[in-house]
Amino acid sequence: MKPPLFWFRDQSLWAIALTPLSWVWRVVSSRRWRKGAHLRLSVPVICVGNINMGGTGKTPTVIALVGQLQAMGKTPHVVSRGYGGDQQGPTAVDLHRHSADDVGDEPLLLAAFAPCWVARDRAAGAAAAVGAGADVIVLDDGMQNPALAKDLTIMVVDAQTGFGNGRVFPAGPLRQTVTEGLARADAVLAIGPASAQTGFAARWGGQIRKPLLTAQLAPLQTGMDWKGLRALAFAGIGRPEKFFDTLAGLGAEIVATHSFGDHEKLPLAVLQRMEKQANALGAQLVTTEKDAVRLPAAFQQKVLTLPVRLELDNPQALQDLLQPVL
Repeated sequence: MKPPLFWFRDQSLWAIALTPLSWVWRVVSSRRWRKGAHLRLSVPVICVGNINMGGTGKTPTVIALVGQLQAMGKTPHVVSRGYGGDQQGPTAVDLHRHSADDVGDEPLLLAAFAPCWVARDRAAGAAAAVGAGADVIVLDDGMQNPALAKDLTIMVVDAQTGFGNGRVFPAGPLRQTVTEGLARADAVLAIGPASAQTGFAARWGGQIRKPLLTAQLAPLQTGMDWKGLRALAFAGIGRPEKFFDTLAGLGAEIVATHSFGDHEKLPLAVLQRMEKQANALGAQLVTTEKDAVRLPAAFQQKVLTLPVRLELDNPQALQDLLQPVL
């Protein structure tokens, strides 16, 4: 779903009109949370989540987190719901056997960095991971899931959009109020350039009385020279324009763009139309890592991928959060 513009406007008649439905959403969510098992495991559970609908940078955060845990001598396993896949789980993601249709795009990407489990029942998925040797669980997108007790919860937010109009779905972009989300979080990670960080701090910083980490998404240095490349860029992530801006910042000449919904499947016919358009424009198809794992085999070698990684402004701040938990 592409977010409506009124989600990011402070005053909107649509937001006001939909507020009663937000109250219903909040009641249902609160009841589900209270009735949850909140099972305590024998190993630490570190949750990476958000309170926004759509993408905020959780996947790069999980990649950075498992890398830090591995550097600290731990064996982290990721547990994900597997949004977009048809596996109920618990299923250990196999890069050679599974597709995005099986396990979802994010688990398929994450499995390249650490063992990853897909499970609709997060507690069952975590138990399977512990049985397979995990000494720490990284719970992907689990802030609103009550199955497991968390030892550390990192709430990720896109500094550019912040918390939108601050209202709960459908009146705004939030799954729960900012106050409720901060009450569950042990730290906030704001991702975005310096200018966005300044705006985010001015708007929301007064409410955040938890450690606030800042970071940017930076292109991974692969040796690819993007300067002057004519690109037809497409993306199905939370904010595709972030990808387009990153690609342009590397010097690529973007001749056309196509935006899709987060996790949206890309039918072969759509890809073929984009390929035809790219050929007519003398351009190369380029997409994100997350979109690349959803491509059919026929297009795997036709599309260039621009990977990005999380760069923390203060890496020691993350280690300081992890050390007491571990």
